[in-house]
Amino acid sequence: MLNKLTLKQTIDQLDNKKITLEDIWADVLNAIKNQNDKLNVYLALNKNFKPQLNKPLKGLPIAVKDNFCTKGLITTASSLLLKDFMPQFESTVTQKLKDAGGEIVGKTNMDAWAHGSSTETSQYGRTLNPRNLEHLPGGSSGGSAAAVAADMCIASLGSETAGSVRQPAAWCGVVGLKPTYGRTSRYGVVAMASSTDSPGPITKTVEDAAILLNHISGPDPLNATSTKKESPDFTQSLDKSIKNLKIGIIYHNLPGLEKIWELFEPQLEVFKKLGAQVELANAMDPKHAIGVYTVVQRSEVSSNLARFDDVRYQYGRDTFGNEAKKRIMLGTHTLSKGYADQYYNLAQQVRTLLIKDYEKLFKKYDVLISLTSPGFAKKIGASEGEAMFGELEDKLVEVSSLSGMPGISIPCYRDEKTNLYLGMNIMAPMWREDLVIQMADAFEKNTHWNSWRNND
Repeated sequence: MLNKLTLKQTIDQLDNKKITLEDIWADVLNAIKNQNDKLNVYLALNKNFKPQLNKPLKGLPIAVKDNFCTKGLITTASSLLLKDFMPQFESTVTQKLKDAGGEIVGKTNMDAWAHGSSTETSQYGRTLNPRNLEHLPGGSSGGSAAAVAADMCIASLGSETAGSVRQPAAWCGVVGLKPTYGRTSRYGVVAMASSTDSPGPITKTVEDAAILLNHISGPDPLNATSTKKESPDFTQSLDKSIKNLKIGIIYHNLPGLEKIWELFEPQLEVFKKLGAQVELANAMDPKHAIGVYTVVQRSEVSSNLARFDDVRYQYGRDTFGNEAKKRIMLGTHTLSKGYADQYYNLAQQVRTLLIKDYEKLFKKYDVLISLTSPGFAKKIGASEGEAMFGELEDKLVEVSSLSGMPGISIPCYRDEKTNLYLGMNIMAPMWREDLVIQMADAFEKNTHWNSWRNND
């Protein structure tokens, strides 16, 4: 089953002529045919691709979250308002993917407009977690994470505003890398919160994430918030010693995490054995990030979704789902006259305090590590009626998103009874993706939690 190969394995075996691209595509499409009706991962498949073996990504099938505009392939953001939207342009990230020889196999399900952390707000039905069909895949990039976990692609792209790459990666037992804000372009991505939106890879291994990030990152004249610097080769951070690197473990003493911490803490011994210095560190309580993110994100949503109406997109604003309507109303309220100072401006001030707190920690530590999510994947229906579901499930990664720093989630524990995974979140200062990749790669290669490395 060639669809079970990693990105690096497929590239190497194609180079050595051990396998054919046609066979890889056949196995991936067969996996989609056999599983998509059950898992509800793909909303659209690409039938007009021309794979190119002479490019770095070899024409391999990559899944793309359905909030990336793709010319000639429908883009819905999992909303009925965009159900007939066929973009006339390509997002920068997917164009770079194509330029590198990657082929979009299809568009994956997500929380509508990326509002949520469960994929249950999708107006096309929820996606299920391939590791356990009674549980959710997380979100908002739940379809992309599930596609990787189910071997329904070789790798995938997601986007994160505050956890939407890393949290579903944790729940599905895969790797999710959120780059530094601006490392990857937002051009052509349906905007949620413009000050934190970050496209990133969701893959089978850390190595695969580094490879994919190489091809989708870098400057973009079409996006004013993108970096002006050329990206380094992130694969140079693989297979490097972590000896003497300093690790600060944060959010270790939060109420309610005691049982999960008992499973997580022993995993940190791996870093000590590899020569890193590991210490418990104290960061500001993430409850402050919940409030900041709620206000800032809703405010930016109210602005970004104002452009979607029946004049431009055929379907009216009454087509918005309940979650979008709630966020628009709250955001409009927080930006209204007389309330902006009370809510939005105050939230930005607290955001600055959170950023300064992390900056202080990074003067002492090379990386910060925490759980990605407060627990295992929740059961189907868990988000229904829970107004703050996403904020609570993402609370351990929200500060890093608000701060613009890079982070990666890697599998660090598997429950044998449920087949569900815990994720480890590794964060570094802005533009130091090399550190999170170096640390994550060392952990992955010295543990048995990654299910694809177990198959080597």
